[in-house]
This record gives sequence, C-alpha cells and structure tokens, in this order.
Amino acid sequence: MTEEEILRIRAARAVNWYVLYTAPRAEKKVDERLRERGVESYLPLHRSPQVWSDRVKMVDKPLFISYVFVHCTETEALGFVRQIYGVARVVFYNGRPAIIRPSEIDAIRDFLKQAANHQLTVGEEAEILSGPLKSVSGIVQKIGRNRLRLHIEQIGVTVTVDLTEVAPVNRLK
Repeated sequence: MTEEEILRIRAARAVNWYVLYTAPRAEKKVDERLRERGVESYLPLHRSPQVWSDRVKMVDKPLFISYVFVHCTETEALGFVRQIYGVARVVFYNGRPAIIRPSEIDAIRDFLKQAANHQLTVGEEAEILSGPLKSVSGIVQKIGRNRLRLHIEQIGVTVTVDLTEVAPVNRLK
C-alpha cells in the first residue's frame, strides 16, 4: 500500500463537516431525514418576511439554498446520495468532497445569532411589506409590543403598522 492510499483511507475515516447539495426546496426534509438516522446535520435558517397577497408572515428560510451541512465520515457523506431521498450530490473541491472547517460552521452560527438579535430600533429606516403603503419606507418613531409608529416623510404622515408587516430596509436588499 502506498503512502497516498494510506492517507486516503485515513481521510475517509475522519469525521468532518461536508456539504450536501439537495433537490430544490428539499433542505428541511433532508435535514429531518438525516437527524432521524442519528446523523449530526446543520441547516442554517434565517427568519424572513414572506409576503402573500392577503398577509405577511415570518418564515424560516435556508441561508444557503439547496445546501445542508453534515458531520460524518467521507464514506457516509458519499452514501447519503443514494440513501437519503432529496440529496442530489456531495459538493466536491479539487476532486474530493469539500471539507468545511468547524470554525466556519461556528462563524455561520454566530452570524445567525447576531442577525436574529437585530430588531428594529427607533430612528432606523423600515419598509412596509404589505397593504396600501406597500414598499413605502419611513423612520421608526416608537416601538410597541405588536405595532410600531412609522413616520413617512414623502407624504408627511405618521402611521401605526403591525410589526410583522415591516422590515429594516437593509435586510430587504
């Protein structure tokens, strides 16, 4: 056995973070199926306003569309393509399954914690997501439990809006 083969066998047995590419909109199901099998997986989700014609609702959306991270051996990661419905392939880099450093996974987790803690603050610019003033932005003047007061300078009016119907302007772009 050559030294290169020995290194390849050791790498296949090492537990690392790998990236699975999923079928469109199958990230949550793939994550659920992996967890049912006892595999440590990570699907970074962020809360985002979803606008329908009749309402606005905050929903959890994948941060990286069609990607799920798994903590397993290389052999297990390659096997998930055939074993888990919804997994399209393993992401490769330089001819090998891409390994994600634990520090990068931690950085994603930290980023999402900071983003979740960012609430609207007085003086911040916010945009209305639905209703007759949809897409109009204004400055937050007062924040209540379920509503906030928004001053819309273009028309010189201050309106009270439900918290679920507004989002910070920088979060939308």
